[in-house]
Amino acid sequence: MRTRAQNRAPSLRVDRSACAGHGLCYGAAPEIVDSDDQGYPVVVAESVPEERRDQLDALVEMCPERALSVEPSTRKAEKQ
Repeated sequence: MRTRAQNRAPSLRVDRSACAGHGLCYGAAPEIVDSDDQGYPVVVAESVPEERRDQLDALVEMCPERALSVEPSTRKAEKQ
């Protein structure tokens, strides 16, 4: 049995209990984050290419409530 490593790109996570709905994140990156009917962020990109990691880091830094975090990329072994 062989295994193959599979890359999983980084993703953005929102702590809804910390979020105050300022809207900075979905204003800055609507291709990654959208808003729900109440103005709270909803992540629309399950993963973001590693080359756009700087954009994720910038979103985390701009959040005044520190409600955003990046789940780092991982390598997952897949059985073949």
